[in-house]
Amino acid sequence: MQDMADHFILVCESCIGGQTTDDMRNALADKLPSGFVIRTASCMAGCDHPRTVGFQAIGKAQYLFGDIQTAHEVQALAEFAMQYRQSPDGWTNATDRPRALINKTLSRMPRIENGVRL
Repeated sequence: MQDMADHFILVCESCIGGQTTDDMRNALADKLPSGFVIRTASCMAGCDHPRTVGFQAIGKAQYLFGDIQTAHEVQALAEFAMQYRQSPDGWTNATDRPRALINKTLSRMPRIENGVRL
């Protein structure tokens, strides 16, 4: 349910290449752990690596994966979703992520700590 979601997968809707946004949403929808919602983003600046997919949750590191092309890689995203959900801070090492994503990580941004003043 979307109102109970606290973890988000963002799928770029302007990427050209790989699966369409709808195909990606449909392929992931039944594979995600509870608490996840799939959202579309108009652009995530991963144009050189289409299809880009991001992971977000409050208090957790954020990820951007690119060059997601195959059903095997979509399955790896679903596996990562479980890993991400179970991690208290979202931090994972490249070697701990599903093998199909090892060379697909475009960025990992650290979580914003409570009380940090920008």
